[in-house]
Amino acid sequence: MKPKAVVVGGSIAGVSCAHTLILAGWDVVVLEKTCGPFKGSPTGAGLRLDPLAQRLIQSWLDDPELLYSSTLPLTIDMNQATDSEKKVSWTLTRDDNFNFRAAHWADLHGRLYNALPPNIILWGHLFLSFCISEDKTSVKIKAKVLQTDEEIEIVGNLLVAADGSLSSIRQSFLPGLKLRYSGYCAWRGVFDFSGNENSETVVDIRSSYPELGKCLYFDLGSETHSVFYELPNKRLNWIWYVNQPEPELKRNSVTMKVSSEMIQKMHREAEKVWVPEFVRVIQETKDPFLNLIYDTDPLEQIFWDNVVLVGDAAHPTTPHGVRSTNMSLLDAAVLGKCLAKNGAENLQAALREYQTTRLPVVSKQVLHARRMGRIKQGLVLPDHEAFDPKNSRSEDYQEVQQKNMPFFDDVPLLLI
Repeated sequence: MKPKAVVVGGSIAGVSCAHTLILAGWDVVVLEKTCGPFKGSPTGAGLRLDPLAQRLIQSWLDDPELLYSSTLPLTIDMNQATDSEKKVSWTLTRDDNFNFRAAHWADLHGRLYNALPPNIILWGHLFLSFCISEDKTSVKIKAKVLQTDEEIEIVGNLLVAADGSLSSIRQSFLPGLKLRYSGYCAWRGVFDFSGNENSETVVDIRSSYPELGKCLYFDLGSETHSVFYELPNKRLNWIWYVNQPEPELKRNSVTMKVSSEMIQKMHREAEKVWVPEFVRVIQETKDPFLNLIYDTDPLEQIFWDNVVLVGDAAHPTTPHGVRSTNMSLLDAAVLGKCLAKNGAENLQAALREYQTTRLPVVSKQVLHARRMGRIKQGLVLPDHEAFDPKNSRSEDYQEVQQKNMPFFDDVPLLLI
């Protein structure tokens, strides 16, 4: 009989693990509390895929070209300084060899989900608890079927925790671990201009950001910064980071529900900071939302017996190194290769190799992303004065370039 893996969490990390574990010869079931395939993004909007992530996704799709039809190139990484008083911007750094691609979260998830065999994901199943057998060879998972309130049990040889930055499975092993609030939140939105390609807003924004469609723009202001790039199907993705005290977490989610008053206040604040063309895009975006930005100090281990952490459950990170999705995809690929190489009979060796391969890399990347965020937000660092893009020297803003992320071009030996 094939060994069986139970994956908790049907987001991108979870569906990616489903692909790699199936390729490794395992039976897989994914538990996801959402009652059906995602129509939109529960936690984000746009994301950026590095060259290795692109290659991995293509290897899991029936038609590799599907990735290109649902993404746009991001060949340029550009940091600009913005003068909030004069409302002008100028280039600080530019990397023309970036080679990422831009995707909408729901588009990518849909591609990965649709490439799986049927009935792999159990929609509307809420994870409740797990219990490892005394001989460590199996794990029993309890879940609730939300439609009927029935509780079920599933027994597998491996439990994969892909249940996000607030992972309850991780909490069972590390009950004292708390997320670290970054000091800022992020307003996010996707501006859909389909049918309005020639509107004044779109014409003006393309004039102000002439390389939309191939450029990842970072605008650095005084104690704030924003991210801006184009998505497929006539959409523009924007993120605006705002320093503020930590809001109260509700509903076990790092995404806050926002009121119309909060949105109106955000619109007024944007007018004080950004160029008018960007402000109009923000103001005309429907349903913007607010993410609370957290990470954790790197973990010392990411598996216990036959339970393993992947994605944000293994390494909650701030988004400044465009790592979160890319790390999740690489976690899945490495885990699958380790299981295929060692075999189910050597599960501990496989999980140990996965941990040894991934932990040193993700630990450095989480800390580097944290540092990038604090620099861009003008927050104090022990060895760095508060960053002011208007008055900084060239060596000061080299750190904010994406290519300086540790292991930026690294490909694990297992995947070569």
